[in-house]
Amino acid sequence: MIQSKQVVLITGGSSGIGLALAQKFIENDATVIITGRNQTKLESAKSLHPKLNIYQSDVNDDVEVKMLVDDIEDDFGGIDILINNAGIMNLMDAGSDENDLQKQMQEIEINYNSPIRMLHYFLPQLKKSKKAVLINVSSGLAYVTFAQSPVYSGTKAAVHFWTQAIRPQLKRHNIKVVELLPPVVDTKLAKDADLSDDKLKPMPPEKLASIFWNDYTKGKEEITPGISKQLKLMSRLAPKFIFNQLNKQPIPKK
Repeated sequence: MIQSKQVVLITGGSSGIGLALAQKFIENDATVIITGRNQTKLESAKSLHPKLNIYQSDVNDDVEVKMLVDDIEDDFGGIDILINNAGIMNLMDAGSDENDLQKQMQEIEINYNSPIRMLHYFLPQLKKSKKAVLINVSSGLAYVTFAQSPVYSGTKAAVHFWTQAIRPQLKRHNIKVVELLPPVVDTKLAKDADLSDDKLKPMPPEKLASIFWNDYTKGKEEITPGISKQLKLMSRLAPKFIFNQLNKQPIPKK
């Protein structure tokens, strides 16, 4: 069994935001475990960051998540920090007859149902930790919806409200709950969205991780880097205006 100051589990950790967060925790002497469905991507991430521990696991699959719980219990004695980061974003026009319903359901499953599943199965381990933390990665679009990706926006709003609701409940069990609401980040997800507005210029994942770490170590529970801070403010002061500003791009015909 591996002993460490903190054991951190990050879903969807083989690239983008997840990998940048993993590196930040590694730099600060944590034992970091990343999961994902693609073994090749996991191994590639480990080649870049040899201290990573990788486990192939699908956050949508109850059996695989249960196996992951058992493996981590055996290998590390449990986790201290769970970071629900795995997510996908699809562009779509809700008025199209050609929409793939299964694709939309999968987006809900990964983005919203999976964080609930992960917390459910890892809750006993978190309860055993003396410094347990749950970190949910949602999006600045939890404040202002993005018309090009209605399902994604809906799932991130759901994660946001779920996170707020469970925070006081988990506090009774000494589990701190933190939410990271990224702006547009320079990942494949952002490239697929084809964002042309200069105000939505993607933030490098490494910069996001640095901002996160600064706020996280200060004890902040809701972290809003970049434009996410403005989206939060404007969603309260002028919701219709900020919605129109964010949604200048044409709705994709897919």
